[in-house]
Amino acid sequence: MGRTFADTVIKGGKWVNVYSGEIVADTDIAIAEGRFAYIGPNADHATGPDTKIIDAAGRYMVPGLCDAHMHVESGMVTVTEFARAVIPHGTTSMFIDPHEIANVLGLPGVKLMHDEAMGLPINIWVQMPSCVPSAPGLEHAGAELGVEDVAAAMQWPNICGLGEMMNFPGVAAGDARMLGEIAATQMAGKTVGGHYASPDLGPAFHAYVAGGPADDHEGTRKEDAIARVRQGMRAMLRLGSAWYDVATQVKAITEDGLDSRNFILCTDDSHSGTLVNDGHMNRVVRHAIAQGLKPITAIQMATLNTAQHFGMERELGSIAPGRRADMILTSDLAALPVELVMARGEVLAENGALQADIAPYPYPDFARGTVHMGKQLSADDFDVEAPAGSSKVRARVIGVVENQAPTKALEAELTVSNGIVDMDVAGDVCQIALVERHRGTGKVVNGFVSGFGYKADCAMASTVAHDSHHMIVVGTNKEDMALAANRLGEVGGGVTVFSGGKELAMVELPIAGLMSDERSEVVAAKAQKMVDAMEQCGCTLNNAYMQHSLLALVVIPEIRISDVGIIDVTKFEKVDLFV
Repeated sequence: MGRTFADTVIKGGKWVNVYSGEIVADTDIAIAEGRFAYIGPNADHATGPDTKIIDAAGRYMVPGLCDAHMHVESGMVTVTEFARAVIPHGTTSMFIDPHEIANVLGLPGVKLMHDEAMGLPINIWVQMPSCVPSAPGLEHAGAELGVEDVAAAMQWPNICGLGEMMNFPGVAAGDARMLGEIAATQMAGKTVGGHYASPDLGPAFHAYVAGGPADDHEGTRKEDAIARVRQGMRAMLRLGSAWYDVATQVKAITEDGLDSRNFILCTDDSHSGTLVNDGHMNRVVRHAIAQGLKPITAIQMATLNTAQHFGMERELGSIAPGRRADMILTSDLAALPVELVMARGEVLAENGALQADIAPYPYPDFARGTVHMGKQLSADDFDVEAPAGSSKVRARVIGVVENQAPTKALEAELTVSNGIVDMDVAGDVCQIALVERHRGTGKVVNGFVSGFGYKADCAMASTVAHDSHHMIVVGTNKEDMALAANRLGEVGGGVTVFSGGKELAMVELPIAGLMSDERSEVVAAKAQKMVDAMEQCGCTLNNAYMQHSLLALVVIPEIRISDVGIIDVTKFEKVDLFV
């Protein structure tokens, strides 16, 4: 009304209205106390002598972008550093599931990230992790969470719901713990995240939906997206560093004409190199537009649809009165260059450069020193003993699929030398080992993996191994495997590549063995050296590190490795390494 003057007025822009699906030219925006107060043709009545004026100069005024589902730890940086990296790309809201740190540090780890998120200048809500461990009986994590923990966390001020419910067989079977966690979340009036990673859309899928999960990001096919939306779920289409699931599923809208209101864009997992060099949600929106979506529709799927899903429509997701003043200015709606970023009425970034002063968050000592191997490993620890008297064996092999989270259950005939099974490097079959790192048992589980294409003598080791986060070592040379594993024990966690006895790359991750305490651009540079080292060893997969980090994820088909053994995820049971 102009009874008091606005703090900021943005003049002469094109209003991208995600409610009406219009672009309204010659619009002014008045902002007061961090919220949109007036959006209309002329805000002179709200402009006083102390009002800050921003000239939109005919550019598009777009709501701040929202990431509906993601894991900060996949960026290998803290929540604070993740925010610093994505703010210049126009992300102003994130819904994070810290189940990586939960698997290492339990509830105190979740509380750490919850508290850190609350002190940042953008909106970062936390989903309480649901499955720690992700598949009880098939793996052992560093901690365990249950119904009481979920119910307690629902009272924390920054908890927005339950993290992805990965134990989909448990939900379908009526597991009391899983249904208890869902019930505690629903009673708190918050959103239940889903994770149905099976291609089976029969009774098990219908039972899972009936159990209560409200969204799902694990679809990879058009029929997956259609099935979820028809059953009342939100289909979350993800484009992470290595998950390219938008192109196939968005055809449900562009080809089959489904209503886009129940489709949401997200990243799930983005490593620091992607964030620093390629972008975040702006990258996802651009990609969705390139698949045939109208720009306004893609933007709705990264703003309003997300806010409505989490019951936060009155707070974010649009440029409308009363909402938090989160927005970006861009001169091209399809290419989406992010030229100005505002959150809660404050300019945080301009032309790709962060303007806000965001101090590092001090992580306590209990979050460090979490790698407990129990002993120094030697090459012999990676020997795979053949059945007595065998000259050849037929082994189960984990098959990596480029740009997707699922693996293939392969088999390979391998030779035996002196009772020990040989790798077949020429045939792209090398070894994988899981080293227990939470309780110092010294246990090593060995198996075989294909798809990385390593040619040289080499090994890559990582303490990022979703979801239980033991240590995963993949290599063509057992001496290098031992060196890489022991090196991570020395530095307290991280990712390293060895070849011929020499360290080619190292990303130190001292916080829970998952995150660095360095700046995101420093971590990105180290991560690039890691990628270069993998290529030097013969690996040409796109973002192969992400595939490496998921090889122990025993809730995504078809076959994985855990501290229990080789796991058939289509049957949810341990199987023998040899067929």
